[in-house]
Amino acid sequence: MVERGDGDWVSRFADEVISEAERRGTGHPIVCASGLSPSGPIHLGNLREIMTPHLVADELRRRGVPCDHLLSWDDYDRFRRVPAGIDPSWAEHIGKPLTAVPAPPGSPHPNWAEHFKAPMIEAMAALGVRCRMISQTEQYTSGAYRERILLAMRERAAIDAVLSRHRTKQAEQPEEPERPGEYFPYRPYCELCGRDLTTVTAYDDETTELAYTCECGFGETVRLAEHDQGKLVWKVDWPMRWAYEGVLFEPSGVDHHSPGSAWTVGGQIVGEVFGGERPIGPMYAFVGITGMAKMSSSKGDVPTPSDALEIMEAPVLRWLYARRKPAQSFKIAFDQEIHRLYDEWDALGRKVAAGQGQPAELAAYERAVTTADGPLPATPHPVPYRTLASIADVTTGDAEQTLRILRDLDGVAGLDAAAPRLDRAQRWVELHLPADQRTRVREEPDESLLDSLGPDERESLRLLADGLDDWSLDGLTTLVYGVPKLQAGLPADAAATPELKAAQRAFFALLYRLLVGRDTGPRLPTLLLAVGADRVRKLVGA
Repeated sequence: MVERGDGDWVSRFADEVISEAERRGTGHPIVCASGLSPSGPIHLGNLREIMTPHLVADELRRRGVPCDHLLSWDDYDRFRRVPAGIDPSWAEHIGKPLTAVPAPPGSPHPNWAEHFKAPMIEAMAALGVRCRMISQTEQYTSGAYRERILLAMRERAAIDAVLSRHRTKQAEQPEEPERPGEYFPYRPYCELCGRDLTTVTAYDDETTELAYTCECGFGETVRLAEHDQGKLVWKVDWPMRWAYEGVLFEPSGVDHHSPGSAWTVGGQIVGEVFGGERPIGPMYAFVGITGMAKMSSSKGDVPTPSDALEIMEAPVLRWLYARRKPAQSFKIAFDQEIHRLYDEWDALGRKVAAGQGQPAELAAYERAVTTADGPLPATPHPVPYRTLASIADVTTGDAEQTLRILRDLDGVAGLDAAAPRLDRAQRWVELHLPADQRTRVREEPDESLLDSLGPDERESLRLLADGLDDWSLDGLTTLVYGVPKLQAGLPADAAATPELKAAQRAFFALLYRLLVGRDTGPRLPTLLLAVGADRVRKLVGA
């Protein structure tokens, strides 16, 4: 069991779940639930829908409490809109179940839903998320919900009464447009066109005969006791599933907590109609991306968990979700802020190794690096991420050069010892380092610049070249900061003054211009290691 602390939200929710399970007295494994719609890319905001119950379920498992984390794929939902970048002809499928819509062009998957499920399932496996996945298409079309659908139709007046108490134009869901006449909570998919542009015109409780017409012009009468090509509207579907699955814990986004929302309305319908109880669970806030607005799957171009796992290790991504309470929003860095994030992560790792740190942050770290099933893969020899990114930038990913630098830098025996962090840093450079910030070491000396230098600048370059024998990161750091001190007649441990800082900045800028042709670049000690002593001497004219 992870050590608890006052700020450890996971343990607090686990305590509440256990208490609620005892109150309900179900005697079954506790069900923690998540729900995802594969209507488009499943982004990093959606991942909170998975990680919140996962962390709580994992804590329960650590305590030896039987627990089932259920992931419900809402793949029987209607296809609402064609995302950006998809052929507009896909509009002909609007209104069909997601599993009945063709996958995007070039996809190896059989349908739209499976195309967007696949990368998320892969990401969850990498993140150590263990859950039981069910398809709502399979549930509805197999007749698993048939008795509850018939119950909802019998109790349609009671459902309508609940909805009426909350109904506002703002609260209405697209699945529940206002229509004159009797209210029906079931929407069939048209037998002819396959879409849900249907209107139920009559229903008989005794025979379960249901008549509907479709906007395509088709109409028919079916026996609902045998009909499995339709679904309950969302505000009835969700509470029906709470009761069917016995869900005890399920978080929900802020959009579900507005007046008349499915969470609010469903909390009444689940008891009044289905004889169940609404789960307990927190409202969770949005997750953003550094430099980006709120994420939206409908726009098609949103960072996904798979995208994040390309540039950061799984424990680091887990940590971002574990350390923040669900109600706290946070951002995930795809820009250079990822260097600061990794610095913070490594500092926490050192705290843990030293037996220091607050209980809550230690608990978050433990939940990031392990699950109840065991530890997640870790980098055996973790070099600072910003250093790896600089090396990948300067070497353009050349394996031989990279290994030479890592051996000189930190005694790394082989590239495997620096993986997977090295791979993530290299990928970040490839995908997210702007072209105008990429480092290209000069092939030949800048003779024009060298000829223009004065005696003091030439002397600084000679001192640098003479000091390159201490070929270590610490040695080179001392060297580049120490040259201006030597020139000023100061000892190596002299305190920084405004004048000394100005001299150091001027020296650094000169080195950058000679080595990479601009005034800034990667940290100079790392850059010098990457370039190599002989080439540095050549480029500075020594």
